[in-house]
Amino acid sequence: MGAGGEGMSSTERTMTGVDELVAAGLLDSEAAQVLAEVAARYSVAVPASVAGLIAHPDDPIGRQFLPRAEELRLEPEERADPIGDGAHEVASGLIHRYPDRVLLKLTSVCPVYCRFCFRRASVGAGTQGLIDDAALDAAFAYLAEHTEVWEVIVTGGDPLAVSPRRLAALSQRLAALPHVKILRFHSRVPVLTPARVTPELIAALKASGKTVYVAVHANCARELTLDAREACALLVDHGVALVSQTVLLRGVNDNVEALSALMRAFVEMRIKPYYLHHGDLAPGTAHFRLSLAEGQELVRQLLGRLSGLCQPIYVVDIPGGHGKTPAGPVYLARNAQGWSIEDWRGNHHDYVDSARAEL
Repeated sequence: MGAGGEGMSSTERTMTGVDELVAAGLLDSEAAQVLAEVAARYSVAVPASVAGLIAHPDDPIGRQFLPRAEELRLEPEERADPIGDGAHEVASGLIHRYPDRVLLKLTSVCPVYCRFCFRRASVGAGTQGLIDDAALDAAFAYLAEHTEVWEVIVTGGDPLAVSPRRLAALSQRLAALPHVKILRFHSRVPVLTPARVTPELIAALKASGKTVYVAVHANCARELTLDAREACALLVDHGVALVSQTVLLRGVNDNVEALSALMRAFVEMRIKPYYLHHGDLAPGTAHFRLSLAEGQELVRQLLGRLSGLCQPIYVVDIPGGHGKTPAGPVYLARNAQGWSIEDWRGNHHDYVDSARAEL
């Protein structure tokens, strides 16, 4: 795969400049100069399908995709590589953080740029686009040698923005690795640019013969339009399993009603809720982040309110490359009787654990 932006073209009009967003009535002209500075630092791309969902800049969708002056404010704890990809990069674009799975950064571009992106310092305009041939060869040489790798997670950028031809070539190379059983793609495409989900794209995803998952990223139920639902249904109906990922964001989904609506919508769409991410320490994203205590309380409220099918795993990515850890509330504590267990109403009950631990 050569460098470049093949696969990124689309007949859908995409606004990439502040002037275009002002002309469309999505941004205030008085703030244009400051927002142009933001856009020069962090890429902007708002396709027509996304722009049509924005009622005003401060609504849950506007906050996710329109540049804001707050992005120029950097906090001491923020870092360009907040989850420590670099600490585990074994070949260019290949991250081996956990024993049985690797992350392959196929492309550095997206059809739409989230303002809270944890890779915002390394994706977007001015980047190389697709992983180059030499890097891809090195990644596959590593995978061939490391038979403990059971799953390959393809990310970016957004891997489903790459052309079906390129995706099929990747899948076909993975088919030659018998120890790799699972192929997972992380993408915003099925929700935000659903027209890209075609039979050709699905055939390319499945060309490896592996079990294929797509982790669908959405943060509020209003993103799940009829077109998005049809695109996700097309994937499921053709044998692609879907799981969700959501980032907990202030002003977007920081209340139990919004999270409940989103998780129920996922389940109705045959998407299994998977990760609810605590906001990463990406530069210029402090205005999005909740405290861990706030996140735990929201997850606690979901427990009794929603079916078990709708419960995501609340996780925090430890800065420095140490991986994800569950961050949800704790419901068990030691007491004189053995354990105190809290139910979903907040009541505490004694539990006698008579089994002897064999350590």
